[in-house]
Amino acid sequence: MARMGNLVILVLCLLGFLVAQNRAAYTPVDNYLIDCGASQKTTVDGRDFQSDSQSSSLLSTSQAILVTTASASVPSDLYLTARVFVKQSSYTFNIQQEGRHWVRLYFYPVPHPVYDLKSALFSVTTEKFVLLHNFSMKVDATASTYLFKEYLINVTSDSLTLTFAPMNSSIAFINAIEVVSVPDLLTSNVPMVLSPLGSFTGLPEIALETTYRLNVGGQKLTPKNDTLGRTWASDQSYLSLNSSAQNISVPASSINYPSSGTVTAEIAPNYVYATAEEMGNANVSNENFNITWAFSVDPDFSYFVRMHFCDIVSKALNEFVFNVFINSQTAINNLDLSSKTSQLATAYYTDFVVNGTGSSKLTVSIGPSSLDNGGSNAILNGLEIMKMSNEAGSLDGPYSVDGIIPGASKSSTKVGPIVGSVVGAAAALVLLAGGYYCFLRAPKSKSKHSPPAWLPLPLHGGNSHSMGSKVSTISHKSGTGSYVSSAQSNLGRYFTFAEIQEATNKFDESLLLGVGGFGKVYQGQLEDGTKVAVKRGNPRSEQGLTEFQTEIEMLSKLRHRHLVSLIGYCEEHCEMILVYEYMANGPLRSHLYGSNLPSLSWKQRLEVCIGAARGLHYLHTGAAQGIIHRDVKTTNILLDENLVAKVADFGLSKTGPTLDQTHVSTAVKGSFGYLDPEYFRRQQLTEKSDVYSFGVVLLEVLCARPALNPVLPREQVNIAEWAMHYQKKGMLDQIIDSHLAGTINPGSLKKFGETAEKCLEEQGIDRPAMGDVLWNLEYAYQLQETAMRNDPDENSTNHIAEIPLRYTQPEPFDTSIIDRGSDDDLADATTSAVFSQLVNPRGR
Repeated sequence: MARMGNLVILVLCLLGFLVAQNRAAYTPVDNYLIDCGASQKTTVDGRDFQSDSQSSSLLSTSQAILVTTASASVPSDLYLTARVFVKQSSYTFNIQQEGRHWVRLYFYPVPHPVYDLKSALFSVTTEKFVLLHNFSMKVDATASTYLFKEYLINVTSDSLTLTFAPMNSSIAFINAIEVVSVPDLLTSNVPMVLSPLGSFTGLPEIALETTYRLNVGGQKLTPKNDTLGRTWASDQSYLSLNSSAQNISVPASSINYPSSGTVTAEIAPNYVYATAEEMGNANVSNENFNITWAFSVDPDFSYFVRMHFCDIVSKALNEFVFNVFINSQTAINNLDLSSKTSQLATAYYTDFVVNGTGSSKLTVSIGPSSLDNGGSNAILNGLEIMKMSNEAGSLDGPYSVDGIIPGASKSSTKVGPIVGSVVGAAAALVLLAGGYYCFLRAPKSKSKHSPPAWLPLPLHGGNSHSMGSKVSTISHKSGTGSYVSSAQSNLGRYFTFAEIQEATNKFDESLLLGVGGFGKVYQGQLEDGTKVAVKRGNPRSEQGLTEFQTEIEMLSKLRHRHLVSLIGYCEEHCEMILVYEYMANGPLRSHLYGSNLPSLSWKQRLEVCIGAARGLHYLHTGAAQGIIHRDVKTTNILLDENLVAKVADFGLSKTGPTLDQTHVSTAVKGSFGYLDPEYFRRQQLTEKSDVYSFGVVLLEVLCARPALNPVLPREQVNIAEWAMHYQKKGMLDQIIDSHLAGTINPGSLKKFGETAEKCLEEQGIDRPAMGDVLWNLEYAYQLQETAMRNDPDENSTNHIAEIPLRYTQPEPFDTSIIDRGSDDDLADATTSAVFSQLVNPRGR
């Protein structure tokens, strides 16, 4: 009987072993492993990489591709050899299973007697996504390095093409490539977005690049220890304060995965869940005592953040709960792992999307909760941070695949060799001509390996980045600035680069007004004495081409007293320069906080808000489709010498939906803290997205503080959440700017607060139109001006949707007004008469 019992135990153990083996033995359907330049198969971490001869059928060409061999010591045999491309070349992989695939690239500039791989300048793309743009591994001759890049791309066709494109007559190279399918479970979870919390639904259309992957509390894990061949680094170098955390571990065999199958070893190996960081001083009673990890990120991109948890601390269920923060914002409040897993030592994970904040730092923190009944503690077992592709489908800069390799994203067709030669020769001539133009115009002091300057915008018949046929007929006189001759373009004055230099005293830094993502802004003066603001694009950053085009296209159509006017542009010498009317008093934000400028009175602030609302209302209703600004904030509302407000910066603007549409589908862009949460979750843009952003502006005007301030206590970080908490309690007067204390009429404040509250409604359909916002702001102004003391309940914006729009709809865009003010300008001659139409109903 005992022998039978032993046999049963042996069988159960064997079955358990087989189950564990089956879990670990994930076999990818697509599994391309190439050791580029190798003469024979290479085995690394138990995986066999094909040699060049075995993978040659995957290459688009075999011409001018050299094989080199490294003599230096490298961390992996995959870096010993490389393929060098002297012209654009591609690998095409047949895909048997559509879905997410790893694309892993290995780079090491192996020495070669002819080609200097360290100075190679090239781009790497797929059909839809830019993986690397103008990439180079320039390093010290004595400090050679290697680089590993990992991407997660959703392949929706039967093939995947990787293109290596040498830039600026340089070369390209690659040491090894992996293209490996991953299980659907890996990205099946719907991530949450922050501020406010909601679901993100656009992940399948986005490519991801691994930025950080950490085995928190443990040692580095190699692909040997991971069923999907991932590397997990130690977290120690990312801790903000080492003493705040202590690592703990249990045997990996003790880790459980949920029987539901929602978490498996493909999500993360049990080695990750078997280690963690916990509070360095467990049982601490201070809720503000957190463990924080800090990471450097690209401020222009959004990030996918995955956190792995496993309670390997508790002795029984429901022993502790804790809080999780991202960028000082609450991501998970009172996380109780027991309620998620129903047992100890069980794997659990959660995903978040963090929109670009304009900051180069991303922080993740865990800390004790006030609800923790036991000893206060918090743990984290693993962390993954991945960059998300932008609207252009790029993971490296603002350019799309077509912007780097024209026509690359279009399906190719087979043509005869004669036609192919003619097309190839024509393309080569165009590229050579463009390159020669930039070479002649570029400053001679530039290094031959410097990133190429922007190609000139084809406003004069070029075709590399077309803005539409309507701009192809523009002409200008050589040597002197003149207005464009094409009546249908209305792009304003064309300035020569010499004129711009003269106007800005050769871009004298003492005339610098500010610096933005596009470049620097200088004060200038034209030959006739007109003061202007000159925005000069920074070619080295390779950002702003799309914004440059959009700004010209949008502002060439618009003329309104409350929109900053575009005077002209310059695209000579490979420069991208915009010239605007000069706004003497700068951005609204500078008059609210962060400077020594005199504080604005409540009446002046209302006038500014009304002016900005008029500009936005004109944008939304002045054309058949209207225009959505998409970046409304206090730095994009400028004040002239009379403190008249004008909306500026139309680089992100979009034409609104047509009559048969409810929204415009587009990737999320804008400024964190001002983003419409509905637009952020659904990527569906409407005019109500501007209304939400304007609601945040109203609160900044009232409270004189930034939209986001991470140094404040958690509940005060986001001005919209913080101020609405007080507004709904009827206590908004307690958080207003101290300079306004005792100066605001209660009725005016109530109307203003209600208007901001309606603008910040969660659902766009519940927000008012900008015309209604304008009417209510004018009413708040009238209450302040006439010092009314009665409670304006009958006009409360709690019923704003029922208020008839009495503000006159602007006339459709009229390009004939390009050189004169509109009738609306004349009617709105002074800000002091900001509600004159309200006093005289006939004026409406």
